[in-house]
Amino acid sequence: MSKKLVAYFSASGTTKKAAEHLAKAAGADLFEIKPAVPYSRADLDWTNKKSRSSIEMQNSDSRPAIAEQLSNIEDYDTIFIGFPIWWYVAPTIIDTFVESYDFSGKTIILFATSGGSGMGKTVEVLQALCPTANWKDGKMLNHISDTELQNWLRDLSIL
Repeated sequence: MSKKLVAYFSASGTTKKAAEHLAKAAGADLFEIKPAVPYSRADLDWTNKKSRSSIEMQNSDSRPAIAEQLSNIEDYDTIFIGFPIWWYVAPTIIDTFVESYDFSGKTIILFATSGGSGMGKTVEVLQALCPTANWKDGKMLNHISDTELQNWLRDLSIL
């Protein structure tokens, strides 16, 4: 049986709830991707072009530092990576996370939360950062029912 991990970044708590729901359903360990410098409310003001999140998302080379590293990534075969959608892609801290580990041969499955948009170009951007992983179709987990979540995990051959 493969060992599973749900790694997630949550700015407001919405993605955290989805990650906890997913980890419980999948029988996975949980790891929060925390920024070394936490985001303030002002940092997350997407309507302000000078806010930290706006500046990071305008620069595709931005790689916000992560507070702590996962020491046993090699123990996991399947890794779910979750995040809120910012400007139709994953926040750049997810790029930092993906580039911080060797995911060669591991199965990566993305999940996201959003106030209204889909995943946009997220998959293409992240796959390019780690082409040696086995990428499976991700899903928006905004308000997913237990039944929908179980069906998705079965379709992925996780359960």
